[in-house]
Amino acid sequence: MKQLFFGLCLLVFLSACDSKRIYEQNIELQNNTWNAAQKVKFEVTISDTVSGNNVLINVRHAGYYPYSNLFLFINTTFPDGKTTRDTVECPLADEKGKWLGKGLGDLWDTQILFKRNVRFSQSGNYKFEFEQAMRIEELPGIMDVGLRIEKP
Repeated sequence: MKQLFFGLCLLVFLSACDSKRIYEQNIELQNNTWNAAQKVKFEVTISDTVSGNNVLINVRHAGYYPYSNLFLFINTTFPDGKTTRDTVECPLADEKGKWLGKGLGDLWDTQILFKRNVRFSQSGNYKFEFEQAMRIEELPGIMDVGLRIEKP
């Protein structure tokens, strides 16, 4: 019994290791609804200005989410105070309505590539601010939104 328990613990520990991840945080949205005025914020300290990185958007949604995609405004503030604004479409379902993410029950997790092999030109604190851009005040069915930065 002890060996089985130890083996399971080891399996969980090894599966939790993620050597590619530099940063990852997911923020839960209250009542599984994303209000248009609510901004989801992430602050990341970057020290490596040489290596390329993939920047991904994490979306966890319920099966009752009424759309096949999610549009976001992403504001990025660089360590020197410069800001950029991107509009990003996050596809969540295919043309037939089948959810694209990994599902468990009525929950779906999707990762969307925002920037591929990007090099951060400055070391310091980067701020990422996500806003839903779906032209609806209360967007139902969005449970968590996150940011992941990883090695390619």
